[in-house]
Amino acid sequence: MSGARRAIVLVIDACGVGALPDAVDYGDAATNTLGHVASGAGGLRLPALGSLGLGCIIPVQGVAPVGDPAVHGRLHRLGPGKDSVTGHWELMGVVAEHPLPTYPQGFPAGVLARLVAAMGHQVICNRPDDGLRAIEEFGSEHLRSGALILYTSQDSVLQLAAHVQRVPAQELYRACAAAREVMSGADAVGRVIARPFTGAPGGFTRTEGRRDLALAPPARSYLQELQDAGVQVHAVGKVGDLFAGVGIDRVHPGATNAAALAGVAELQRELERGLVFANLIETDQLYGHRKDVPGFARALEQIDASVAQLLSGMDAGDLLILTADHGVDPRHPGSDHTREYAPLLAVTGEMLRARAAGGRLGGARHDGPMADVGATVLSWLSGRQAGELPGQACLS
Repeated sequence: MSGARRAIVLVIDACGVGALPDAVDYGDAATNTLGHVASGAGGLRLPALGSLGLGCIIPVQGVAPVGDPAVHGRLHRLGPGKDSVTGHWELMGVVAEHPLPTYPQGFPAGVLARLVAAMGHQVICNRPDDGLRAIEEFGSEHLRSGALILYTSQDSVLQLAAHVQRVPAQELYRACAAAREVMSGADAVGRVIARPFTGAPGGFTRTEGRRDLALAPPARSYLQELQDAGVQVHAVGKVGDLFAGVGIDRVHPGATNAAALAGVAELQRELERGLVFANLIETDQLYGHRKDVPGFARALEQIDASVAQLLSGMDAGDLLILTADHGVDPRHPGSDHTREYAPLLAVTGEMLRARAAGGRLGGARHDGPMADVGATVLSWLSGRQAGELPGQACLS
């Protein structure tokens, strides 16, 4: 395997490509995040992603199909849910058996009492809400009282927001760690998320100090298989948090797309071998939940420019995979995630060299479970298979 040295997996958060067959059970029938962002923006300009075959996966306004795509297709979930935790888990072969708990009416009185006792802070809000809206509505009261702003969503999350001048970030992190201990058993939410913010009423803004405290994966993942094969796993952005550090060797910052993509580019320059597994958060956090179609489109165009640079820096033995974890369709009622297919684009440095020499990429359509991403990376970097894990390599 001397030629198979590096792999990069980029997760474009919430960039789904059409409703899964059971999406109707989640109230998400006919959703299509990428398709609806493209049409809502009057077309997308994505030359790098388009050259790999993005327009061959589904119709995307502004991105024409190409005659010589890379490996491309749609990936489906094997388990329940439509959140970032289970989405990233599934990419690496971990399938949750049961849905993680959600709280559409807010957290019940018994849970609240345990949280307040463990954290040493009172709470306000306690309802499903958009994070910025919750801060705008309850920020002034929080500044007066010191009570933490507690909210959730359709997903399995407990979020706590606090102004850094009223409750310092380290104290908020401590409170979230205490909440993570409380939220166990039947109340084991996928993530407890710290949301520090700053500014004055009418102009509150969230800092880059977000911290996610996720459940540990309930089963073995392809990340651990890679470690056992002597391959280092580098997590960029919130990936390390989503796996609770399990199967991760090094964590690199990526609170913004720019920071994450810069970190990936630096690792591409420095590493001789290993996996770089990165989450690009802004399509979800900044634009998807706020139904900001122009912002989502701009973020995709910025990602496309960075992908072009990554492609130019690939060696013959390198692998690049682009995918997503779920959707957040701007046309869908509400502001929560949508249960959709994830896109798949996979290309190797050897394929790119063949095209540069006048040949073809030679990719093909590949539809399968999300776990195919992990299976492909393990095969590429180690030559191994993990027969007990779901998924099948989409190239060798």
